Amino acid sequence: MSLLNALMGNANAVDAQGVAAELTHILIPGEKVEHAYKLVRDLIVFTDKRLLLVDKQGVTGKKVEFHSIPYSKISHFSVETAGTLDMDSEMKVAVSGGHVFQKTFGRGVDIADVQRVLANYVLKHAD
Repeated sequence: MSLLNALMGNANAVDAQGVAAELTHILIPGEKVEHAYKLVRDLIVFTDKRLLLVDKQGVTGKKVEFHSIPYSKISHFSVETAGTLDMDSEMKVAVSGGHVFQKTFGRGVDIADVQRVLANYVLKHAD
């Protein structure tokens, strides 16, 4: 199922420790990767401090764009569960300033768990 999800552009859960090792150059001291999802080459990473969206570009993937979103700057988020015929779920995150990030997850990902993780961090950092 994960190969099919990757081909369709859907994210699947991956090992958080492996992702942490890959991102040591951008994580701050003491920051922990707690949940991570991979979409072909791109990553959706929940740390204890922020949401990281890693967009690898080009043929080789050496050009990388990092979106670092502090949980306190997330103004709205939503998740859409997979339906009977749908193979995927979606997460939308709106940040201060109006930009919206949208990511698609494969059927193998518990989108309710993703929503709980995001809600926990956003609500903990809400003022």
